[in-house]
Amino acid sequence: MTNQLVYSTEVGRIKADKPQEEIPQSDGIVRIQLQKSGRKGNGVSIITGLALAETELKTLAAELKKRCGCGGSVKNHTIEIQGEKRDLLKQLLENKGHKVKLAGG
Repeated sequence: MTNQLVYSTEVGRIKADKPQEEIPQSDGIVRIQLQKSGRKGNGVSIITGLALAETELKTLAAELKKRCGCGGSVKNHTIEIQGEKRDLLKQLLENKGHKVKLAGG
C-alpha cells in the first residue's frame, strides 16, 4: 500500500495528476479502408492516421457518424464507421483539411 495524500484539512481533497495522453505519430496521411473479414459480411470503414487526442477523436467520430447517418466507435486510435462510406468520409475529412487516401478493400 502506498502512502499517498488524498485529503488535507487545509485544502480539502487532493487530486492526483493525470498522466499525459500519448498521441500516436502520423505521416500526415489519413487512410480509410473497408474491412469485411470477421464481421459476418458487413463492411466497416476504418479510419487510421489521425494524430489527435482521444477526446478529439471521439468528437470527430461523433460528427462523422452523424453526417453518415450510421453507427461507429473509436478503438485503439482508429475510428470505425459502420457500412461502406469511404467516399463520403474522404470528402468530409478533406473538407476539414486532412490529406486522405483510400486503402484497398
